[in-house]
Amino acid sequence: MKILLTGSSGYVGKNFVMQYKNKYEFVQFSLQINTLESINFEGIETILHCAALVHQKIEYSYEKYYEINAEYPLRLAKAAKACGVKQFVFMSSIAVYGEGYSLLKEDTPCNPTTFYGKSKLKAEQELQKLEDEKFIVCIVRAPMVYGKEAPGNIAALINLVKKMSLLPFGQITNKRSFVYIKNLCQLIDVLVEKKKSGIFLASDDKPLSTTRLIELITQNLEKKVTLIKVPLFETLLKYIKPSLHKKLYENLEIDNSFTKDILNFKNRYMPEEGMHEMIQGEIE
Repeated sequence: MKILLTGSSGYVGKNFVMQYKNKYEFVQFSLQINTLESINFEGIETILHCAALVHQKIEYSYEKYYEINAEYPLRLAKAAKACGVKQFVFMSSIAVYGEGYSLLKEDTPCNPTTFYGKSKLKAEQELQKLEDEKFIVCIVRAPMVYGKEAPGNIAALINLVKKMSLLPFGQITNKRSFVYIKNLCQLIDVLVEKKKSGIFLASDDKPLSTTRLIELITQNLEKKVTLIKVPLFETLLKYIKPSLHKKLYENLEIDNSFTKDILNFKNRYMPEEGMHEMIQGEIE
Protein backbone atom coordinates (compact mmCIF):
# COMPACT_ATOMS: atom_id res chain seq x y z
CA MET A 1 0.00 0.00 0.00
CA LYS A 2 1.24 3.48 -0.88
CA ILE A 3 0.79 6.26 1.70
CA LEU A 4 1.38 9.96 1.13
CA LEU A 5 2.75 11.40 4.36
CA THR A 6 2.96 15.05 5.34
CA GLY A 7 5.03 16.16 8.32
CA SER A 8 7.54 13.34 7.88
CA SER A 9 10.19 15.33 9.77
CA GLY A 10 7.89 15.73 12.78
CA TYR A 11 7.87 13.36 15.73
CA VAL A 12 4.78 11.31 14.80
CA GLY A 13 5.44 11.16 11.07
CA LYS A 14 9.10 10.22 11.49
CA ASN A 15 8.29 7.43 13.94
CA PHE A 16 5.45 6.04 11.83
CA VAL A 17 7.83 5.68 8.88
CA MET A 18 10.45 3.99 11.07
CA GLN A 19 7.92 1.59 12.58
CA TYR A 20 6.23 0.60 9.30
CA LYS A 21 8.87 1.16 6.62
CA ASN A 22 8.75 -2.53 5.70
CA LYS A 23 4.95 -2.61 5.45
CA TYR A 24 4.06 0.51 3.44
CA GLU A 25 5.52 2.46 0.56
CA PHE A 26 5.79 6.10 1.66
CA VAL A 27 5.62 9.20 -0.48
CA GLN A 28 6.78 12.09 1.68
CA PHE A 29 5.56 15.61 0.97
CA SER A 30 6.42 19.02 2.44
CA LEU A 31 4.52 22.21 1.65
CA GLN A 32 7.68 24.14 2.54
CA ILE A 33 9.40 22.55 -0.46
CA ASN A 34 6.60 21.49 -2.83
CA THR A 35 3.18 22.74 -3.93
CA LEU A 36 -0.08 20.83 -3.76
CA GLU A 37 -0.32 21.04 -7.53
CA SER A 38 2.92 19.06 -7.83
CA ILE A 39 1.59 15.97 -6.03
CA ASN A 40 1.15 12.85 -8.11
CA PHE A 41 -1.68 10.92 -6.42
CA GLU A 42 -1.42 7.93 -8.75
CA GLY A 43 -1.41 4.69 -6.75
CA ILE A 44 -1.87 6.42 -3.40
CA GLU A 45 -4.59 4.88 -1.22
CA THR A 46 -4.16 6.86 1.98
CA ILE A 47 -3.05 10.33 3.05
CA LEU A 48 -1.54 10.52 6.54
CA HIS A 49 -1.52 14.20 7.46
CA CYS A 50 0.81 14.90 10.39
CA ALA A 51 2.05 18.35 9.40
CA ALA A 52 0.89 21.15 11.71
CA LEU A 53 1.76 24.42 13.36
CA VAL A 54 1.95 23.45 17.03
CA HIS A 55 2.27 25.51 20.19
CA GLN A 56 5.10 28.02 19.87
CA LYS A 57 6.99 30.18 22.36
CA ILE A 58 5.98 33.09 20.15
CA GLU A 59 2.22 32.93 19.63
CA TYR A 60 1.13 33.33 16.02
CA SER A 61 -2.19 34.84 14.98
CA TYR A 62 -5.25 32.63 14.57
CA GLU A 63 -5.08 33.32 10.83
CA LYS A 64 -1.65 31.66 10.68
CA TYR A 65 -2.83 28.62 12.67
CA TYR A 66 -5.93 28.40 10.47
CA GLU A 67 -3.89 28.61 7.26
CA ILE A 68 -1.55 25.75 8.20
CA ASN A 69 -3.76 23.55 10.40
CA ALA A 70 -7.13 23.88 8.65
CA GLU A 71 -6.92 25.44 5.20
CA TYR A 72 -3.93 23.41 4.00
CA PRO A 73 -5.22 19.92 4.98
CA LEU A 74 -8.64 20.79 3.52
CA ARG A 75 -7.08 21.74 0.17
CA LEU A 76 -4.98 18.57 0.28
CA ALA A 77 -8.01 16.39 1.05
CA LYS A 78 -10.07 17.93 -1.75
CA ALA A 79 -7.27 17.33 -4.25
CA ALA A 80 -6.77 13.77 -3.02
CA LYS A 81 -10.49 12.98 -3.20
CA ALA A 82 -10.70 14.34 -6.76
CA CYS A 83 -7.86 11.98 -7.75
CA GLY A 84 -9.48 8.88 -6.24
CA VAL A 85 -7.59 8.57 -2.94
CA LYS A 86 -9.68 6.42 -0.60
CA GLN A 87 -8.70 7.61 2.89
CA PHE A 88 -7.52 10.73 4.72
CA VAL A 89 -6.06 10.25 8.22
CA PHE A 90 -5.82 13.54 10.11
CA MET A 91 -3.64 13.85 13.20
CA SER A 92 -5.52 16.07 15.63
CA SER A 93 -5.17 16.73 19.35
CA ILE A 94 -7.10 16.68 22.61
CA ALA A 95 -6.60 20.47 22.50
CA VAL A 96 -9.90 20.52 20.57
CA TYR A 97 -11.76 19.77 23.83
CA GLY A 98 -10.58 22.87 25.64
CA GLU A 99 -10.33 23.31 29.41
CA GLY A 100 -12.39 22.19 32.38
CA TYR A 101 -12.54 18.44 31.77
CA SER A 102 -11.10 15.72 33.97
CA LEU A 103 -12.30 12.86 31.74
CA LEU A 104 -12.36 12.82 27.95
CA LYS A 105 -14.25 10.52 25.59
CA GLU A 106 -14.62 10.51 21.82
CA ASP A 107 -17.98 12.32 22.08
CA THR A 108 -17.04 14.85 24.79
CA PRO A 109 -18.18 18.33 23.61
CA CYS A 110 -15.41 20.45 22.12
CA ASN A 111 -14.76 24.02 23.24
CA PRO A 112 -11.11 24.79 22.41
CA THR A 113 -9.48 27.79 24.06
CA THR A 114 -6.20 28.06 22.12
CA PHE A 115 -5.58 29.07 18.51
CA TYR A 116 -4.02 25.64 17.99
CA GLY A 117 -7.06 23.80 19.34
CA LYS A 118 -9.52 26.01 17.44
CA SER A 119 -7.70 25.50 14.13
CA LYS A 120 -7.55 21.72 14.63
CA LEU A 121 -11.29 21.54 15.39
CA LYS A 122 -12.10 23.65 12.33
CA ALA A 123 -10.05 21.26 10.20
CA GLU A 124 -11.87 18.24 11.66
CA GLN A 125 -15.26 19.77 10.90
CA GLU A 126 -14.43 20.74 7.32
CA LEU A 127 -12.74 17.43 6.52
CA GLN A 128 -15.73 15.44 7.73
CA LYS A 129 -17.92 17.33 5.25
CA LEU A 130 -15.90 15.76 2.42
CA GLU A 131 -16.64 12.20 3.49
CA ASP A 132 -18.77 9.92 1.35
CA GLU A 133 -18.87 6.23 0.43
CA LYS A 134 -15.68 6.61 -1.64
CA PHE A 135 -13.66 8.91 0.64
CA ILE A 136 -13.03 7.97 4.29
CA VAL A 137 -11.94 10.54 6.88
CA CYS A 138 -10.23 9.34 10.08
CA ILE A 139 -9.47 11.79 12.87
CA VAL A 140 -6.98 10.83 15.58
CA ARG A 141 -7.00 12.93 18.74
CA ALA A 142 -3.84 12.43 20.78
CA PRO A 143 -2.74 13.62 24.23
CA MET A 144 0.91 14.27 25.09
CA VAL A 145 3.10 11.84 23.16
CA TYR A 146 6.25 10.40 24.71
CA GLY A 147 9.00 8.05 23.65
CA LYS A 148 12.57 8.06 22.44
CA GLU A 149 13.73 11.62 21.64
CA ALA A 150 10.24 13.00 22.28
CA PRO A 151 9.94 16.76 22.68
CA GLY A 152 7.65 18.41 25.22
CA ASN A 153 6.95 18.46 28.94
CA ILE A 154 7.96 14.88 29.79
CA ALA A 155 11.40 15.48 28.29
CA ALA A 156 11.65 18.65 30.39
CA LEU A 157 10.64 16.67 33.49
CA ILE A 158 13.34 14.08 32.79
CA ASN A 159 15.93 16.85 32.59
CA LEU A 160 14.69 18.24 35.90
CA VAL A 161 14.98 14.84 37.59
CA LYS A 162 18.53 14.47 36.24
CA LYS A 163 19.52 17.73 37.94
CA MET A 164 17.68 17.41 41.26
CA SER A 165 17.79 14.87 44.09
CA LEU A 166 14.90 16.39 46.07
CA LEU A 167 11.59 17.30 44.44
CA PRO A 168 8.28 18.58 45.91
CA PHE A 169 6.09 16.13 43.97
CA GLY A 170 5.41 13.43 46.54
CA GLN A 171 1.95 11.90 47.21
CA ILE A 172 0.26 13.40 44.15
CA THR A 173 -2.62 11.08 43.24
CA ASN A 174 -3.95 12.68 40.07
CA LYS A 175 -4.64 10.70 36.89
CA ARG A 176 -3.30 11.91 33.54
CA SER A 177 -3.32 10.04 30.26
CA PHE A 178 -0.43 9.99 27.81
CA VAL A 179 0.33 7.94 24.72
CA TYR A 180 3.56 6.14 23.96
CA ILE A 181 4.64 6.87 20.38
CA LYS A 182 4.66 3.19 19.40
CA ASN A 183 1.10 2.74 20.67
CA LEU A 184 0.02 5.81 18.69
CA CYS A 185 1.67 4.52 15.52
CA GLN A 186 0.04 1.13 16.07
CA LEU A 187 -3.38 2.81 16.25
CA ILE A 188 -2.74 4.70 13.00
CA ASP A 189 -1.68 1.45 11.34
CA VAL A 190 -4.94 -0.24 12.37
CA LEU A 191 -6.96 2.70 10.99
CA VAL A 192 -5.11 2.51 7.67
CA GLU A 193 -5.66 -1.24 7.46
CA LYS A 194 -9.33 -1.26 8.44
CA LYS A 195 -10.33 1.95 6.59
CA LYS A 196 -12.58 3.05 9.45
CA SER A 197 -14.05 6.55 9.47
CA GLY A 198 -14.80 8.72 12.49
CA ILE A 199 -13.09 10.26 15.50
CA PHE A 200 -10.64 8.11 17.47
CA LEU A 201 -8.81 8.74 20.73
CA ALA A 202 -5.23 7.62 21.28
CA SER A 203 -4.11 6.78 24.81
CA ASP A 204 -2.11 4.30 26.83
CA ASP A 205 -4.25 1.81 28.73
CA LYS A 206 -3.68 3.32 32.15
CA PRO A 207 -3.16 6.90 33.34
CA LEU A 208 -0.27 7.96 35.56
CA SER A 209 -0.07 10.28 38.53
CA THR A 210 2.68 12.88 38.54
CA THR A 211 4.33 11.05 41.44
CA ARG A 212 4.22 7.70 39.62
CA LEU A 213 5.56 9.31 36.43
CA ILE A 214 8.56 10.72 38.30
CA GLU A 215 9.10 7.36 40.02
CA LEU A 216 9.30 5.66 36.60
CA ILE A 217 11.76 8.29 35.42
CA THR A 218 14.00 7.83 38.46
CA GLN A 219 13.90 4.04 38.15
CA ASN A 220 15.05 4.17 34.54
CA LEU A 221 17.68 6.78 35.27
CA GLU A 222 18.81 4.54 38.12
CA LYS A 223 19.01 7.62 40.29
CA LYS A 224 17.99 8.18 43.90
CA VAL A 225 15.48 11.02 44.12
CA THR A 226 13.46 11.90 47.22
CA LEU A 227 9.90 13.06 46.60
CA ILE A 228 8.27 15.08 49.36
CA LYS A 229 4.82 16.61 49.75
CA VAL A 230 4.92 20.42 50.14
CA PRO A 231 1.37 21.86 50.36
CA LEU A 232 2.69 25.44 50.25
CA PHE A 233 4.47 24.73 46.94
CA GLU A 234 1.23 23.46 45.40
CA THR A 235 -0.70 26.51 46.64
CA LEU A 236 1.90 28.96 45.33
CA LEU A 237 2.11 27.19 41.97
CA LYS A 238 -1.67 27.37 41.56
CA TYR A 239 -1.53 31.16 41.77
CA ILE A 240 1.81 31.84 40.11
CA LYS A 241 1.54 29.40 37.19
CA PRO A 242 -1.97 27.86 37.01
CA SER A 243 -1.34 26.09 33.67
CA LEU A 244 1.61 24.19 35.13
CA HIS A 245 -0.36 23.44 38.29
CA LYS A 246 -3.08 21.78 36.19
CA LYS A 247 -0.56 19.54 34.45
CA LEU A 248 1.12 18.48 37.68
CA TYR A 249 -1.83 18.17 40.10
CA GLU A 250 -5.15 17.86 38.24
CA ASN A 251 -6.79 14.95 36.40
CA LEU A 252 -6.98 14.62 32.64
CA GLU A 253 -7.94 11.03 31.94
CA ILE A 254 -8.87 9.54 28.58
CA ASP A 255 -11.49 6.83 28.17
CA ASN A 256 -10.98 5.54 24.62
CA SER A 257 -12.95 2.34 25.09
CA PHE A 258 -15.12 3.18 22.06
CA THR A 259 -12.00 3.46 19.86
CA LYS A 260 -10.63 0.15 21.10
CA ASP A 261 -13.97 -1.63 20.78
CA ILE A 262 -14.83 -0.48 17.25
CA LEU A 263 -11.32 -1.27 15.99
CA ASN A 264 -10.83 -4.40 18.09
CA PHE A 265 -7.60 -2.69 19.09
CA LYS A 266 -5.21 -3.33 21.97
CA ASN A 267 -2.11 -1.31 22.84
CA ARG A 268 1.00 -3.43 22.59
CA TYR A 269 3.04 -1.47 25.14
CA MET A 270 2.53 -0.39 28.75
CA PRO A 271 3.69 3.00 30.10
CA GLU A 272 6.53 1.32 32.00
CA GLU A 273 7.93 -0.05 28.72
CA GLY A 274 7.53 3.26 26.93
CA MET A 275 9.30 5.16 29.70
CA HIS A 276 12.13 2.61 29.67
CA GLU A 277 12.59 3.14 25.95
CA MET A 278 12.43 6.91 26.26
CA ILE A 279 15.24 6.98 28.80
CA GLN A 280 17.35 3.87 28.19
CA GLY A 281 16.88 3.17 24.51
CA GLU A 282 15.08 0.95 22.04
CA ILE A 283 12.79 -1.94 23.02
CA GLU A 284 11.62 -4.74 20.76
